Amino acid sequence: MASTQIAMEANPSAHPGGPGLLVSLASMPASALPAMLSNLAVAFPGQNITVATPEISTVPDSGGIASLRLVGYTPAAAAQGAWVLTAADYLNTFQLAREHHAGLSLMLGAEAQSLSPQALRNLAAALGSGNDLAVPHYTLRPREGLVNAALLYPVTRALFGAAPRFPLAIDFGLSFRAVEHLATTAQRFTSAGQDDAVVWPVAEAAAAGLSIAEVEAGERVLPQPPQADLNSLLGEIAGSFFAEIDTRATFWQRSRIAPGSAFTQLALDHTEAPPDVRPMLDSFRNAYTNLHEIWSLILPPNSLLGLKRLSLTPVPNFRMPDDLWARIVYDFTLAWRLRTINRGHLLGALTPLYLAWVASHLLLTSGSEAGHMEPERHIQELARVFETDKAYLVSRWRWPDRFNP
Repeated sequence: MASTQIAMEANPSAHPGGPGLLVSLASMPASALPAMLSNLAVAFPGQNITVATPEISTVPDSGGIASLRLVGYTPAAAAQGAWVLTAADYLNTFQLAREHHAGLSLMLGAEAQSLSPQALRNLAAALGSGNDLAVPHYTLRPREGLVNAALLYPVTRALFGAAPRFPLAIDFGLSFRAVEHLATTAQRFTSAGQDDAVVWPVAEAAAAGLSIAEVEAGERVLPQPPQADLNSLLGEIAGSFFAEIDTRATFWQRSRIAPGSAFTQLALDHTEAPPDVRPMLDSFRNAYTNLHEIWSLILPPNSLLGLKRLSLTPVPNFRMPDDLWARIVYDFTLAWRLRTINRGHLLGALTPLYLAWVASHLLLTSGSEAGHMEPERHIQELARVFETDKAYLVSRWRWPDRFNP
């Protein structure tokens, strides 16, 4: 669909953003809006807040909270999905911030009524301290958010020098210049009719030299993706992420390593029974037989040898070495850039390898026997391995012909 074009400010220092705070809400049921407004009133008592929602026609007023100014808007671009923030969401938030002279914006995704008032206050406070991008640190159970743990967090930290634990969060605090920059990025997609395209705010902010803060957000209900098929979900996210890495290659090849996240995740409940990982490992072993030729076009001999050993390893002893997984991710990133094979086939070939990593992670972090470790400790150690192996990706990116399978 064709999207409305929004003229960006030629001079960011001359933007119309003022001292006001805009809260830009994603689509939510009318029944959830009163709880959202109540949380905002508690978070910002007596402050004049503009709350923008496309569902204003279903709500007669701001629920009697005088300090909240509820406004409706017609989206400049419309996104169909609600489980992540999309290009359309950033474009809409920029338009709203400009129209309402808001220097600071909270961009909140679906199910935002589950955010606590303290989480909302933390996001705004980080912006008030001079940061351009405030990223929430959610409290998740150890077995949740594993795509983030396996791929998004360690790669963002290693390549972009930015350590927020959830780089593809569904809520953000944005200064005016941050929302303007992200809207400019988003417009490249919406102009091509890709309103649902994923935008990577942490990577974009890091590359643009914007300041980033991570804030505690506690528990939150996270909306579920519409795709029931892991292959489609992982393909969508990984493909978009690889594209962002390709676009920002000039930046990350010279960026510095960031310190780790300042926040911790929930510790493992050692009474939790180890999960049944056999279906994941069956998928991996079947793929080793059926996809070996494809993998051999992407991965160097040492990685293929490591996968062969894993395919023969009994379930209780199954452990994917962190350096093997890091090399796999980096080699798939390079293969995406070089179009070594059809990109759809490439991303499909990554799924069973991801399942092997998940099985290994769950076996390593479940139970209380010797040799097991806390989930967050493993994820932080994995991120450090990605940092150490960044030189491998830089070298292969610059001289891909050094490995010719």
